[in-house]
Amino acid sequence: MKNLRVLIITGLSGSGKSTVLRSLEDIGFFCVDNLPVVLLPKFLEIQTGSSSEVSKIALVMDLREKFFLEKYTEIFSQLKEKGYVIDILFLDAKDDALLRRFSETRRVHPLSEKGTIMDGINLEREKLSALKEMADKIIDTSSYNVHELKDVIQKYYLSPSTIKRLVINLTSFGYRYGLPPEADIVLDVRFLPNPYFVEDLKDLDGNNSKIKDYVLGWKESKTFLQQLFKLMEYLMPLYEKEGKMNINIALGCTGGKHRSVVMLNQLGEHYSGKDYPINIKHRDIERS
Repeated sequence: MKNLRVLIITGLSGSGKSTVLRSLEDIGFFCVDNLPVVLLPKFLEIQTGSSSEVSKIALVMDLREKFFLEKYTEIFSQLKEKGYVIDILFLDAKDDALLRRFSETRRVHPLSEKGTIMDGINLEREKLSALKEMADKIIDTSSYNVHELKDVIQKYYLSPSTIKRLVINLTSFGYRYGLPPEADIVLDVRFLPNPYFVEDLKDLDGNNSKIKDYVLGWKESKTFLQQLFKLMEYLMPLYEKEGKMNINIALGCTGGKHRSVVMLNQLGEHYSGKDYPINIKHRDIERS
C-alpha cells in the first residue's frame, strides 16, 4: 500500500473547517470538501492504486452529509485495519464565537431549521460528542482570526524544515508604461542620475556592467539600497506572520531600462542568499 496520510477535518459548523482546508491545500495536501463517508474507502483505493504523487489528503467530513454520523465509526475502523494512517482533527469553538460568526456571515445553522441558532449549536455538540472523543487533535478556534488559524494549522502539519517561505516577486518597470497592477509595494528611483543622458550609455540597459557601475557610483544609490534592505528586513517577517504567500515589489524609473533594472538586481542579489524564493522580471527593459 502506498504511504498515504489521511486527515479527516470535522467539528462544529462555524468552527473554521473551510479555512483549515484551504490552509492545508497551500502546503501540499490534496483537499476534498464534504465527501460522502461511504465513498471514502473507494476514494482511497483509487489513490493508492494510481500512479499519482499524492501523499497527503485532507477531507472535510461532518453532519452536512446524511450518513456521516451513522457510518463514520465503522468505516474509519475498517480503513485503519487495512493499514491506512488516518488522523482526525476536530475543530471546536465557544458558543459566543459561533453565534458571532453566524451573525456576521448570515448563514443558517444546518440543525436550526425548527429553532434558534443556539438550539442548532447545542444539538450539534451532542451529536458530535463521540467523534470529539475519538479525535487525535482538538483545536478551539474561538480566539483565532482566519490568518492566525492558518498559521496554527500550517505550523502543526509541517515540520520547520518544510514550511514554505514567502515568495518575493521583483519587477522593474517604466512609469511611462504604467504601474504594474499586481504590485504590493512600488518604489520610485527616478531621483537617481539617469544614464539615458550619457551618450555612451543611453543605448545600454541595466544588466550591462557599465550601467551598473554608473548607477551604483552615486552616494544616493548606496544610501537608498541601505535603507531599502532595512525596510524589507523589517517587513518580510511581518508579512510571513500575517500569512502572505507572496509579496510583489516593483521599482520604477522613467523608461524601465536603466536605474530600476540596476536597483532591482541589487535587491534580488540581497535576497538570493536568504532562503527566500525570488522571481525577477524586467518588464519594460526592451521597450525604451
